[in-house]
Amino acid sequence: MNRNTKINLLLLLVVAALAVLPLALGLGDHKEEPFTGADGEAETAITEIEPDYEPWFSPLYEPPSGEIESALFSLQAALGAGVLAYYFGLHRGRRQGEQRALERVTEEAAAGAAEQSKADRV
Repeated sequence: MNRNTKINLLLLLVVAALAVLPLALGLGDHKEEPFTGADGEAETAITEIEPDYEPWFSPLYEPPSGEIESALFSLQAALGAGVLAYYFGLHRGRRQGEQRALERVTEEAAAGAAEQSKADRV
């Protein structure tokens, strides 16, 4: 197993642990809704500190359920990951293409120099 494979497996194990450990250790058991987002936590904290607080803005679209809200958030995350993956893949492909073109030019120049020295000897 090469070094990159070992690193990838270790990273996969860490990601899996980060996903499973909070559930296995029961880190959200003391809450009514254990794994709500930061928005819900912030709203609770603000209403505890200042009960008369009125938000400045309201959402443009309020999803009818938490499942739809989670699905839209997941879609947004997937689109963002796709854009980043496309950018990095494109950047790497261009770099590899430039490197291959440079190698080809170098090989052609070396072959041309070898043929020229053969012609000079004759």
